[in-house]
Amino acid sequence: MIVKTQFLIAILAIALLFPYGLVPAEELDDGDWRRGRIYYRTTCTDCHKAMTGEGVSPASRTIAEWRAYFDADRHDQSGQTSPSVSYYVSQEYRETIRDSNKVANKLIDLSDEALLEDVRAFLVHGASDSDNPTRCR
Repeated sequence: MIVKTQFLIAILAIALLFPYGLVPAEELDDGDWRRGRIYYRTTCTDCHKAMTGEGVSPASRTIAEWRAYFDADRHDQSGQTSPSVSYYVSQEYRETIRDSNKVANKLIDLSDEALLEDVRAFLVHGASDSDNPTRCR
């Protein structure tokens, strides 16, 4: 009887923990994190390095912090650049950099929403508390 009870408790624990422990964090966000990585590294990182001298690493924030950042859609509060995160993945912005940025030119026809989800997926994928913390190159 004790063995049966322990077995049932173990099965119940596995059933309850399965959705949380075995699904990689990056799969919880829509988007192609690989495409997001390419865009982020060739557009966002390059711009941040030019403006501040260093890039913003995906591992500089947790998954929850990156999600809150994208949900708030607040990029720059200093007034030096656009205050909106979504602006930097928009076709409007890609149009302004397409001559000097091959990736922006290649992704020019991708919807704003799809590219935003791709970049978000990359940053969540590489967050400090993810399975794949990623630093800028």
